[in-house]
Amino acid sequence: MPALSAVPLPLWLAAAGLLGLVIGSFLNVVVYRLPLMLERQWQAEAHATLHPDAPAAQAERFDLIAPGSRCPACGHRIAWWENIPVLSYVLLRGRCSACGVSISPRYPLVELATALLSAAVVWRWGVNWDAAAYLLLLWALIVLALIDFDTTLLPDSITLPLLWLGLIWHAALHPAELSGAVWGAVVGYAALWTVYQGFRMLTGKEGMGFGDFKLLAALGAWFGLAALLPIVLLSSICGAVIGITLQLLGRTQRGKPIPFGPFLAAAGVLLLLAGPQTLLALILPTVAGG
Repeated sequence: MPALSAVPLPLWLAAAGLLGLVIGSFLNVVVYRLPLMLERQWQAEAHATLHPDAPAAQAERFDLIAPGSRCPACGHRIAWWENIPVLSYVLLRGRCSACGVSISPRYPLVELATALLSAAVVWRWGVNWDAAAYLLLLWALIVLALIDFDTTLLPDSITLPLLWLGLIWHAALHPAELSGAVWGAVVGYAALWTVYQGFRMLTGKEGMGFGDFKLLAALGAWFGLAALLPIVLLSSICGAVIGITLQLLGRTQRGKPIPFGPFLAAAGVLLLLAGPQTLLALILPTVAGG
């Protein structure tokens, strides 16, 4: 790392941006396919439980690698030159080359956002192992936010490894902060679990999912106990403002659940780039000053 840090920072920022474009393209695949993979897994497990003597159906391989990307409208197999991040979308004018159906602009937007945020992480933390770890955290938070927005699901296959990676990262590189990371994970989970149980006892309804507990625990493992307050405050304020705005605009019905994971993930990204004290200063200046 010391030798690599001798390379001019603008080159590292450009490299991080290019890497972010490529990773962003892969994140789009994860966001689309992982929920389908989990659904197929649940269906297979349910079938095996309900019909233990029936032979398992031989399904076509479907994972993050295979089959190759295809147009969801006509089934056209996407060629390599049609899968270049952002550039292919521009050259194709946002349409499938075979059937002309519009391609969602979210694909290039995710790629661009991942590129810009990846460069911002390197700019904020420099060229070191911390930046490498934070890039993994950033990419996981982007995936979790989008999957939860689409499906109200926060997969254990991402949240739990993210929690353990945060603890392992502290144990390996910042052992003096490991205690705060462990308590951050414990209190992060317990805090939302307590809110969930209290809300359910008062209303008879479930106000959030268990995936939210695990995501906040993971953020506590990465940022420590002291970061939980700004994360919860910022995500709660954003969730309330956006929820009220959507109701006023008629985009959602009163009482319809709004996923909380995207707001937790967004707070985590802001914390990653700004730090807990900056967020507290923006949200609660008097608390930060005290």
